[in-house]
Amino acid sequence: MDGLTWRELGEADLPALAGLAEAALAVDGGLPLLTTAPLLRARLLQPRTLGAWRGGDLVAAVSVGADRNPVTATGLVHPAWRGRGIGARLLDRAEEQAGGADLLLTTETWTADAEALFVARGYTRTFLEWVLRHDLDAPPDVPAPDGVTVEPATLGPELFDAYRASFADRPGFVEPAADEWLGDLRDDEDYRPELSLIARGPDGEAAGFVTVLGDWIDQVGVVPGWRGRRIGAYLVARVLRGLAEAGADAAWLCVNDDNPAAGLYRRLGFRDAGRRARYLRR
Repeated sequence: MDGLTWRELGEADLPALAGLAEAALAVDGGLPLLTTAPLLRARLLQPRTLGAWRGGDLVAAVSVGADRNPVTATGLVHPAWRGRGIGARLLDRAEEQAGGADLLLTTETWTADAEALFVARGYTRTFLEWVLRHDLDAPPDVPAPDGVTVEPATLGPELFDAYRASFADRPGFVEPAADEWLGDLRDDEDYRPELSLIARGPDGEAAGFVTVLGDWIDQVGVVPGWRGRRIGAYLVARVLRGLAEAGADAAWLCVNDDNPAAGLYRRLGFRDAGRRARYLRR
């Protein structure tokens, strides 16, 4: 690590952090939104951020959140500078700043080497999610399920009820307040009301839904009594065609590593584009 200069980072260093994130994503894959200013600020410009420089190039950074339990931390090492112990030094810094609090490590660009370091230091992986990409040159064609109609979703109680019914039986589900869940969508400038859909059965009751943010399929849910009838596949295919018609080159989504829906998305043409994860040490 000879020749590196370490200093605290601030808002003026955001372009350098974006370049570091781009370099990591190009090699590791992961969440492409990491290069956007809002997520860079949330992950790599937390209250305490330290960066390592070689000349004018940022080669590593680690940020540690405000005092809470667990404390959150995120680190990145430029691919060209890996294998020199810098990642371990970043982890040392995070642990020092966390003090005696639990520490939650977040990574939007998962690598096997980083996981090996975290596990060796006593961390347990609590979350692993695939980032999937669909090139929209040939969107899939999925026939409408018998008796099912689809219309744009209205941000209201019916949509929240469809969300709750679709996810309530999943392990670890914590039901948010309806106003909070709907408000998050309403306030998101990337929300696509024209592509977010609700599916109905012959009786008019909600059978499933999909919400869209920008070029991302945000959430897909199917009410338990309607599962196994291609409703999820049909909703996703409708969104993919809509994005393609609107001029998008690709669509994205994230899916938990143990979610069986990952198989459906891959059958529809999504391809693996990296992973993101969380690790906790108490």
